Amino acid sequence: MDAPSTPTPRWGLWLLGARGSVATTMTVGWAAMVANLAGPEGMVTQLSAFDGVGLPGLPDLVIGGCDIGEVPLVKRAEQLETAGVVPHGVVDRIAEELATVDARLTAGVTARDVAEHPAAALARLRADLTAFRTAHDLDRVVVVNVASTEPPVDPHDSHRDVDLLLAALDADLAVLSPAPLVAVAALTSGAAFVDFTPSSATVLPAIQQLAERHGLPLAGRDGKTGETLLKTALAPMFADRALRVRSWSGMNLLGGGDGQTLADPTHARSKLESKAAPLQAILGYQPDGPVRIDHVADLGDWKTAWDLITFEGFLGTRMQLQFTWQGCDSALAAPLVLDLARLVALAMGAGQSGPLPALAYFFKDPVGSSQHRLAEQFTDLITWARTTAAATGTTAA
Repeated sequence: MDAPSTPTPRWGLWLLGARGSVATTMTVGWAAMVANLAGPEGMVTQLSAFDGVGLPGLPDLVIGGCDIGEVPLVKRAEQLETAGVVPHGVVDRIAEELATVDARLTAGVTARDVAEHPAAALARLRADLTAFRTAHDLDRVVVVNVASTEPPVDPHDSHRDVDLLLAALDADLAVLSPAPLVAVAALTSGAAFVDFTPSSATVLPAIQQLAERHGLPLAGRDGKTGETLLKTALAPMFADRALRVRSWSGMNLLGGGDGQTLADPTHARSKLESKAAPLQAILGYQPDGPVRIDHVADLGDWKTAWDLITFEGFLGTRMQLQFTWQGCDSALAAPLVLDLARLVALAMGAGQSGPLPALAYFFKDPVGSSQHRLAEQFTDLITWARTTAAATGTTAA
């Protein structure tokens, strides 16, 4: 008589900003792939390099999360379908699955909630995460922040020490913005945390210490999907050919909610800081030239980046390179969220904790890593995935 088969463990992905464009596109793509209505284009972990690594399966995934917006997920998906982000006809065929995910979404916390009653906001987030895990009998939960960009958090002594931070929150002191507070809720509820935005959620020493204390991984920050992706591919070319970059100027035009948010200089500061990090690290110096982000409402979910690079070659000869990147940010980012959730779940199974430097490949300003060269980052990622799988015995024969 055959022994009963062991059920595949279910795992959870809990999204901060679950009704936003990136999260909605990701959820539509996940449901479409599971239903064999779409392929895995743009999803790194579906490459053959990751075969046999033992990543959790997409059909076993349970999606939940929170959002301060109230537009139903099916309606958001229909809006993206109208805008051309989601293929026509797909939403109708997965509407039931989208409604099921929507029913799991909670109200989330606003910046005002966190500023006025941080202890209560933290308690509610913890309760929501615990309920999500318990209701669906989840083996592992990964929380990913895909909400709007936040301004840099105001410095506070508690950011340097985990005990001071927890004491400040217990005392109901407003020392964090929403994203770092969600990171605290995740880690103290047994969930890993990934920051796909340039918020402060993974860079504060106290939050990194909290991840270590609870034996949980975290990763971030600011997903690399467009102009900066090209920078980390092109900048090594100049450095390795001994061509001195005199200036690197960038103009970013984008619409949608993200563009509207980044029209505010206080919010844009976080994004501009993360976009500037790779060039200094790769070239060894910071070339001249501004980087701008401007909101053009008519672009919707599309963005255009135009870069002008001036460089100097043999005998001081001056030359230029220009490129234009036009892409749909939600479609570029969505599969990476699934990739990160799978990889961080793998790290959880291996008992890894704190920042995951091997995931630098996905981020503009990677936490725990000084490596910004795209090719080297990809090699590091594959090596880490295979080593982690071998250590846990999950590598397929």
